[in-house]
Amino acid sequence: MVDLSVLTNATTDGITSNLNSLWLLVAAALVLIMTPGVAFFYGGMVRAKSVISMMMMSFGAMGLVGVLWVLYGYGLAFGKPLIPHWLGNPFAGSLGLGSLINIGKDGAMDADLNGLAFAGFQATFAIITVALISGAIADRAKFGSWMIFAGIWVTIVYFPVAYWVFNLTDGWAPALLKVNDFAGGTAVHINAGAAGLALALVLGKRVGFSKGMSKPHNVPLTLLGAALLWFGWFGFNSGSEAAVDGVAAIAWINTLAAPAAAILGWLIVERIKDGKPTSIGAASGAVAGLVAITPACNILTPGWAIVLGILAGAVCALAIDLKFKLGFDDSLDVVGIHLVGGLLGTLYIGIFGSGIGLIDTGSFKQLGVQALAGIGIGVYSFGLAWIIGTVIQKTIGFRITNEDEVAGVDTIVHGEEGYALETV
Repeated sequence: MVDLSVLTNATTDGITSNLNSLWLLVAAALVLIMTPGVAFFYGGMVRAKSVISMMMMSFGAMGLVGVLWVLYGYGLAFGKPLIPHWLGNPFAGSLGLGSLINIGKDGAMDADLNGLAFAGFQATFAIITVALISGAIADRAKFGSWMIFAGIWVTIVYFPVAYWVFNLTDGWAPALLKVNDFAGGTAVHINAGAAGLALALVLGKRVGFSKGMSKPHNVPLTLLGAALLWFGWFGFNSGSEAAVDGVAAIAWINTLAAPAAAILGWLIVERIKDGKPTSIGAASGAVAGLVAITPACNILTPGWAIVLGILAGAVCALAIDLKFKLGFDDSLDVVGIHLVGGLLGTLYIGIFGSGIGLIDTGSFKQLGVQALAGIGIGVYSFGLAWIIGTVIQKTIGFRITNEDEVAGVDTIVHGEEGYALETV
């Protein structure tokens, strides 16, 4: 219960600031639950003997990235630039251990409510971005190698990219190019999708890779994961406004409209292509729509959000088959949903964004800057992920042996079974 005496003595600005901080804290909790949602979503789609391994990759990301964010990640993403502005675009913020562990000590950082709430909110973005990558290498990755990759990648890829995109004062994307990426179409989804593609190439194909080689072992688990993702995504998108206002409200409406429409778009394509609409298709369509609306939820009318959703559902439903034509094994369609969906949503702003897109301005400028940011971040993430993954594979090994893959990752790597049934 709120202490009314505190509110009585507070100024209007103080009340508003505290309300905004409260919303950020709630939104951060919503986004954090998305990572277990990813674990469920991915876990249900792999084989029964890989479900522990799959979910552990998400929970491992929560543990590792959460600690790194406090130690130095927040500083790299939102601290004072290492490179002075007169030298050009700064690459990242402050390195070192003064990010959050010394907050409020000796003036290292202002220990204000709103600042801490924002730091917590952004931590959950870093966590889920890493977790998303794991779906591309399901059924065949060593957990220890994955954790090493996650720690290096988040440090030299995600933290700098978050600085470029989310640091509105110093980041080159919003400050110089005026890129509109409200909640992370580039920093989260293109970033994760490109890294997933790189790792899929480094680790190679699963044993017996072919279309229809395996079916989801637990469809309800995947549907539960999709539901948790959609629930948390309202905090992901609306919380990115960092305020309780009309922009947060329109982001909320668009976070409802786009994935709802994407379900329909995916199911229509699935019905035409395969003859039957599936529950996995509905769940995947919802996620595709959520990915696409993420960068654009603040700048589209709900009507254009519905159009984007239908396009995202249909395009991503077709894109997931590219892995069979191009010969790379993206186990759970991280590339087809997150890379393709993120690019689609990012570019869509350049055409239909209110007040900045081609339709309203008659100019291709915004489309150009959106493309530059999306492609640039994708190339950066792919290149470094490929290098990190290759070094790990060539040294300690990233992929388990074919024999262990067939036997099951869960028992070989973790000594556990997802469904251990006892007989009396």
